[in-house]
Amino acid sequence: MAETKDYITSLSEALQARAGWLEKSELLKLKEDLRGYQSSFSSLYSIYLKKGLINEDPYKQEAKIGEIEVPDSGAFSDADRLDQLSMRLSNYDNQLDFLVNFYQFSVEFLNLDRIKRMLALVRYVDWVHLSTDSQFPITRAVAELTAQAKIGVDQIAMSVIGESLTKLSKSTGAILGCLRELAGYNREAFKLELRMTVTKNMGPQETQTAVIRKKYAAAAPGRPFYPDLAEELVKEDYSGSGPALKEKILASLRIPEKETKAAVKKVSYKDILLEGAVVLGSVSSVLSECGVKLDENEVLLSNRRKSFWEKIRHLMHQMVNKDPGEVVYDLEFMDPTRGTPVREKLDYHQFRGDMEKRNRIFAGLAARGPAYSRLAAMEEEQIIAWIEKNIRDLQSIHKTLTALDEYFKSEAAHEERDRIRGIKPELSTIKNAILKANQLRHEYNARKEEEEQMRRLGIKADVQGSVL
Repeated sequence: MAETKDYITSLSEALQARAGWLEKSELLKLKEDLRGYQSSFSSLYSIYLKKGLINEDPYKQEAKIGEIEVPDSGAFSDADRLDQLSMRLSNYDNQLDFLVNFYQFSVEFLNLDRIKRMLALVRYVDWVHLSTDSQFPITRAVAELTAQAKIGVDQIAMSVIGESLTKLSKSTGAILGCLRELAGYNREAFKLELRMTVTKNMGPQETQTAVIRKKYAAAAPGRPFYPDLAEELVKEDYSGSGPALKEKILASLRIPEKETKAAVKKVSYKDILLEGAVVLGSVSSVLSECGVKLDENEVLLSNRRKSFWEKIRHLMHQMVNKDPGEVVYDLEFMDPTRGTPVREKLDYHQFRGDMEKRNRIFAGLAARGPAYSRLAAMEEEQIIAWIEKNIRDLQSIHKTLTALDEYFKSEAAHEERDRIRGIKPELSTIKNAILKANQLRHEYNARKEEEEQMRRLGIKADVQGSVL
């Protein structure tokens, strides 16, 4: 019994130290890996929508999530393929967004049940072995979607697909490794709880799993019970192999030596900002698609309104490379401060020119080209100012695109409406990019504020933001 008490003390101290290490090191890495995972999948999901390989979920923005629920992964018929993939991948995108932006990343919150849910979510698609020959229906279907998405796309989109697949594969391994570390901690923490509340005064003849379950239910009503862990405890405390098993457990809980000698390297503040810039750049292909669709709509309405001779003059203008005549639309916007509609005039061709200039910058960021390199060479203050300005610009573009989409639909004659090309999926993608870039900007500010508070308290932090 004295040996058991000594082990309880040693185990308690080891778990306490392990929890601190997990909080300061592994959980920060886990959140960053999951953020990259979610961002990469969101990029692929947007491409699937843009290519028309899946349909937009009309209820996507209305989904209310209180806890992670892994989407259906079962087989489906060819007749239901489009509907099932559209619904499941929309749900998956929402679940990942909930996990990254609303889940608590703490040792206390991430219990065995939540770790199990996270494992299942990350394994929903086998990105490491993504193949059309996969035995798993969802993995096989996503591999087929991805192959179709690569057909006829430009170099930027192909780069986004390739980079997303690489990041998803790499992130999967890192995330699963961290979740295994957390699960190992939680398993030993549960067994420690059993020892302290149930088995510390029990003799070997009482250590049947059913007896332990009953006593634990009385001591901790409503808490989950894990029979396999109770059986492990019995072997460790009451069998001949117990001392060796206990030593192995204590060894597994020791903090890696390299982590005690030096500060753990974290994602730098600048990396957070640059990721926000890349998120903004990811809308490049979407803006290009919006431009193509809106130009077709503009031509459709313009031709309908012109007389025969006006059409001839317009054609002559094009032949001699003259600028197109002024096209002004009377658009309706919603004033966010007053919640009332306001009307503004828009010079369509000027707007399209400004949008193309902005889009060329975004394209350079999406491909991590010269524009990205120039931004990476700037100071953090310059980068955050750049991000704030471009978020505002993109918000303005989104507002105008939304109004143009409504304008073309309302102005088209009944027989023309089937020819009007809507941009609702693209608008949703742009909105998500704005939200994500804003989240990264807020995270940067929060980290800087935390560092400043630590400095005031006399706590030293390294340049990457980890406490020494």
